[in-house]
Amino acid sequence: MATTATRIGPKVSLLVHLLIFSWYLFTIWSNCSLQTSDRHPGVRSYGGRWKYLTFINLVMQAVFFGLCVLVDVIHIVVPVKQTRSGTPLTLTKARDFYFTVLAFPVGTFVFASFWTLYTYNRELVYPKFLDEIIPIWLNHAMHTVIMPLLLVQMFLQNHKYPSRTKGISALALFAVLYLSWVLWVHQASGMWVYPIMAHLSPMGLCLFLGGASLTMAPLYLLGEKLNLMMWSTTAKQNANHINYCYVSNVVKSDNIVQRLPQ
Repeated sequence: MATTATRIGPKVSLLVHLLIFSWYLFTIWSNCSLQTSDRHPGVRSYGGRWKYLTFINLVMQAVFFGLCVLVDVIHIVVPVKQTRSGTPLTLTKARDFYFTVLAFPVGTFVFASFWTLYTYNRELVYPKFLDEIIPIWLNHAMHTVIMPLLLVQMFLQNHKYPSRTKGISALALFAVLYLSWVLWVHQASGMWVYPIMAHLSPMGLCLFLGGASLTMAPLYLLGEKLNLMMWSTTAKQNANHINYCYVSNVVKSDNIVQRLPQ
């Protein structure tokens, strides 16, 4: 079985992934080190930071790039032939599945939904008083930087997508579990995770949550399309190179046969 295509060697890949992994660990540490106030007791209320998709996404991205580091190390220390089967191949498949089904669509959703609502009315998602609690750089680390890092990862390594049924079903399961968690937090504490939910009628809340969930599928397809666009040219070049080598070998073989004494 072939390994995942990449534009860089395993050592450079390891360096890149270590830097990104370290960045996410630092971002998570900075988030957990914030001093909360009575005006925003969210992290001290039911569910803590784990009720916010932004924080869950940070952890997911850290886990993904940690997995990338592990795969890179294996590709450095294990002979190439052995990476095409067994545990190395399983970890590579897990990395690709994690990226295509969770890391990219969820990260993209956090980026797009946050800045869309922020632009429309920031009080619905990120009230102005949070600027006094969360540094601007940390806000961008949680809601902006995630997108270019995902695109860099997609550009550097080709990720094999599962079948659409399998991929979208797994993503839908994640969305259902998270929405169930959000509703449970409200049931248990009387607090809505996001300010916008407090302004919606029951029907509006259903439409909002349903629309947010349905957005996940197009984001999955977006990732699939971008991955194909970034790697289709490379695949064609590799195919042309293989065909060229094959034709060259055939021509050489014919020349050798013609030179043999009759």
